[in-house]
Amino acid sequence: MSQPPDRLPSHFWSAPAVAVALATCDVPTLIGEVRRARGWTQTELAEVIGYSQSWVSKVLRGRQPLTVDQVREVAGRLGIPLHLLRFGERVGERAGARLAGQVDETTVLSLTSVTGARRRMEAATPSRELVHGAVAHVELAGRVLHRIDHRLAGQVRAGLSEAAGFAAWIHSDLLDLGTARVYYRLAVDSARRAGHRLLAAYMLGSRAAFEVEADDPGLALALLAQARRELGDDPPHIARAWLSSIEALAHATGRDAHAARAALRVAEGAVTRGERAAAPPWPWVFPFDHAKVAGYRAVVSVRLGRAAEAESAFSASLAASPPAAKQHGVLMTEMAAAKAMNGRHEEAFGLAADALRLGVAYGSDRVIQRARRFRRAYAGPITATVRTFDERLHATML
Repeated sequence: MSQPPDRLPSHFWSAPAVAVALATCDVPTLIGEVRRARGWTQTELAEVIGYSQSWVSKVLRGRQPLTVDQVREVAGRLGIPLHLLRFGERVGERAGARLAGQVDETTVLSLTSVTGARRRMEAATPSRELVHGAVAHVELAGRVLHRIDHRLAGQVRAGLSEAAGFAAWIHSDLLDLGTARVYYRLAVDSARRAGHRLLAAYMLGSRAAFEVEADDPGLALALLAQARRELGDDPPHIARAWLSSIEALAHATGRDAHAARAALRVAEGAVTRGERAAAPPWPWVFPFDHAKVAGYRAVVSVRLGRAAEAESAFSASLAASPPAAKQHGVLMTEMAAAKAMNGRHEEAFGLAADALRLGVAYGSDRVIQRARRFRRAYAGPITATVRTFDERLHATML
């Protein structure tokens, strides 16, 4: 077997065509996208994966079905991380029928792959277009759990946990906070019952980040303490870095500057120690690196009223890793707050207006609410730019 090629850049997996292929379990399309990204001919692709050119041609045209083993083999030879490709044989448009019918190991892999693909699509897809599918997938996983062989029940519960966590996130983006909490509780409970402590810690951390956003930093810190108990004494570096970053934000929201800075130092150290990791462990989909920590540092600085530090950290974060659309909208409201603190009101409202446009374009009530919160906190002069922003905000709400 030839050595896998160098890894594709992380943004490849969130490109629209790739995200759709992952969401529909369309393996031939995914292979074709990898081929185009590499600039390979069909013959070169065939040489890399070790099959004939005619076989590859049939696969790309959807005329050659793939088994679970073949998908795993092809993924390995193409350098596709298996944590992104957690499904077996191609299900395509038959995914729903397979999940509702035969219940076996492939069913479990299909359950998790659908959620993973939706998580990658979420960053650039309106939440209202995803919410019904997310809820239906949780319900489907619950039905499968009642029919599965007891030997696979733990795996199905893990898939149910991930699906519930995604449903919680979508509802939080739509500001349906009560429903989001219901799904977060289901996600944590399912992970624990699955015996998957890393997954339970991830869901507890996700709920903690949600509670910080909901202005309850005390509850967030309690949830983070639970997450650390789940992880034990030697957690993966990405888990330590991520949880510590959320902890820093919770402390900053509670105006504890010393604790916030200490948590950020822990996060940065964990990222440095984990830099050589080939790929983040499931249930993480994306890496958590120094650029992500810089983003947290920037928001922490805004919460603590340190505008100059915030602007510097925002610049470092955005230069290293441009965020996806919805997250960019959230960060722009934080950047606007930092600029307003520095007295740069025109720039601040320009950023807030851009964030508002993104919130409307991507159907993110969370981003729109952030823009509203920025406006309510502003106590500076009412300029023409401010009046224009107010008109756009009122039009959006009406």
